[in-house]
Amino acid sequence: MSQPSVATALVVPFEQLRMTDVESVGGKNASLGEMISQLAASGVRVPGGFATTAHAFREFLRHEGLADRIEQRLKSLDIDDVRALAAAGAEIRRWIEATPFPADLAAAIRAEFAKLSAGAPDASFAVRSSATAEDLPDASFAGQQETFLNVVGIEDVLAKMKEVFASLYNDRAISYRVHKGYAHADVALSAGVQRMVRSDLGAAGVMFTIDTESGFSDVVFITSSYGLGETVVQGAVNPDEFYVHKPALKAGKMAIIRRNLGSKLIKMEFATPEERAASGRLVKTGDTAQEHRNRYSLSDADVMELARYALTIEAHYGRPMDIEWGKDGADGKLYILQARPETVKSQQGDKVEQRYKLKGDTSKSTVLAEGRAIGQKIGTGPVRVVTSIAEMDTVQPGDVLVADMTDPNWEPVMKRASAIVTNRGGRTCHAAIIARELGIPAVVGCGNATDVLQPGALVTVACSEGDTGYIYDGLLETEVSDVRRGELPKCPVKIMMNVGNPQLAFEFAQMPNSGVGLARLEFIINNNIGVHPKAILDYPNIDSDLKKAVESVARGHASPRAFYVDKLAEGVATIAAAFWPKPVIVRLSDFKSNEYRKLIGGSRYEPEEENPMLGFRGASRYVSEAFGEAFAMECEALKRVREDMGLTNVEIMVPFVRTLTQAEKVIGMLAERGLKRAADGGSDGLKVIMMCEIPSNAVLADDYLRWFDGMSIGSNDLTQLTLGLDRDSGMELLAKDFDERDPAVKALVSRAIKACLGAGKYVGICGQGPSDHPDFADWLADEGIASMSLNPDSVVETWTRLAARQA
Repeated sequence: MSQPSVATALVVPFEQLRMTDVESVGGKNASLGEMISQLAASGVRVPGGFATTAHAFREFLRHEGLADRIEQRLKSLDIDDVRALAAAGAEIRRWIEATPFPADLAAAIRAEFAKLSAGAPDASFAVRSSATAEDLPDASFAGQQETFLNVVGIEDVLAKMKEVFASLYNDRAISYRVHKGYAHADVALSAGVQRMVRSDLGAAGVMFTIDTESGFSDVVFITSSYGLGETVVQGAVNPDEFYVHKPALKAGKMAIIRRNLGSKLIKMEFATPEERAASGRLVKTGDTAQEHRNRYSLSDADVMELARYALTIEAHYGRPMDIEWGKDGADGKLYILQARPETVKSQQGDKVEQRYKLKGDTSKSTVLAEGRAIGQKIGTGPVRVVTSIAEMDTVQPGDVLVADMTDPNWEPVMKRASAIVTNRGGRTCHAAIIARELGIPAVVGCGNATDVLQPGALVTVACSEGDTGYIYDGLLETEVSDVRRGELPKCPVKIMMNVGNPQLAFEFAQMPNSGVGLARLEFIINNNIGVHPKAILDYPNIDSDLKKAVESVARGHASPRAFYVDKLAEGVATIAAAFWPKPVIVRLSDFKSNEYRKLIGGSRYEPEEENPMLGFRGASRYVSEAFGEAFAMECEALKRVREDMGLTNVEIMVPFVRTLTQAEKVIGMLAERGLKRAADGGSDGLKVIMMCEIPSNAVLADDYLRWFDGMSIGSNDLTQLTLGLDRDSGMELLAKDFDERDPAVKALVSRAIKACLGAGKYVGICGQGPSDHPDFADWLADEGIASMSLNPDSVVETWTRLAARQA
């Protein structure tokens, strides 16, 4: 149907709509029509339906003089006066609901509904709003108007469409239009009626074709929970989360690089006909069975299929998208329910961003609560616990707003808060979207924030430390720096990054870099696993307390061993995907015995050593019989990342190799476990390099390089072992003697560099020295080192200075 006929029609079937009809049926309904007509051949399933037009809405408002009454009522309204706003909105909504549809509009709706429901008189439908200014890239009107689910029969459909029309004048929508500069009369409403997917028997959620926090564009981010998707959108549940790497998906690989198991405490289902008749409620919420909470709500195959839909939709629209989906529990199929442009990260472009960081050591600060971090900022202020919408106007500018959950009705006061904290919700709920849009840090899904955060207490809400957001006791000092993105001048040395926390990888990857020179497995084991590998391997033959701890962390995985390998693989894959296709050098675990003892169950397996720095660590562990099976799990994880996920940019680094015999043994063990060097006939170009951190490594560099594809100089350990210092001793008297620039240390570093260059092999440095001492960085460049791997906060400064020195 051509545009003029849509513009003057009252009701239009979805399949006759295109994105060119936004002014007539709003972004949501136009997008549904676009997908049904254009993407069905690509396999994207969208349930059918119809929409009333903006023309129909305006005819309705003119019908009994409603438009003039509404205009007069809103003319002098102060939207910052919460009580006045509520009174005006309620009165206008009553007017609309009391006004009958014009006869021609009612007849058109009845006729179209009869076609849609033919042969299924008891079928359930969703009645949703679609505002003509909604779902545009620069204005998220998401969730501002009403949605009704499980509507059965034409009379109920007509009643709910009237309520949808009225919802254009709810408090949050009125406030939002003023905030964004839209005139009330310029925004019309289309009501969409869509056949419902039985996700009440399956699962539903939201997905973005971009990482919502960093703006990283090479992943699809999917949230999912059991039952109808409203619980995810509203933030009533902490959903499961999945990250899918787009290049791996396009290459036909197993592309799920990360999963987070949500608590999924409740689910929303259809009310029965008897319940609808008794209470008028269309849906109901109930507790999710414990066995369902403990497993993921989607299979890997479902996640991959959804991600493929997301790629198809993004390619068609040519921009990052925000998509709602449902899995029908009756037919087992996946459906797309809505798609709209992502409205926050995709609008920021390449402008300079600010990075927030807490000053000092936060390990000594008290964490009061934690949850999912929204945004990357830090907010401070007094706690304001709000238990109901009636208390909204108690929120003062600069307060930390704390609530069980914040539905869209709270939007008028959310912008006053310095930060938002909720018990429930995930990263794709409406509250999270609005917090991002307003630039306010939020921590959602804390579980008990309203109980543990005391009203009036001064707190710091930090979203600057990765996926997890923390609420600290007191006002902590914050430093803010500008982050420069894009191109930097040509540098004589490759500048790489040291990355431990996979949760920060997407953000770090957008800074100038030549890859990752040191990715540490220890952070992943410590934070994403938390259990000693031997306790995992000995399960279930361990004591009851340890057994419970292992079972608790391994929920959602086939076995504790599978959990360990899964989490290691996901951590490495997240970093590798973030920097793909640049090299990511992953160091095998290098915990010392005292660090392993801190893991759950660690004290049962680790010796108490007088000097762990020189003890049972690095290659010595891998070749020992006592650690052989634990080492095998690390190898299995890395093999999965390279082969199954296709992330062949991962290279392997072996730490603390004491002897040439150890070097030979470790290389042999890696090959036996499917990680054979390309130089030895292995596939996919695998390189295995070694840490040069023991004086013997530099002295016998030529011999070690027979087994390895290069060296990365660990200047921290090399300095202490060359100078006979223990950097863990804590003695201030010795600290002044620790200096990488000592002639003895530099002689060994120089020897290692020359050996690698002579053999035509990689040589880099991943210690602290170049960051701390610019003159040491200059000397390394003069010696011919190929790369320097630095902490991310040192990258731009060191890069710029070395480039200027060359110019």
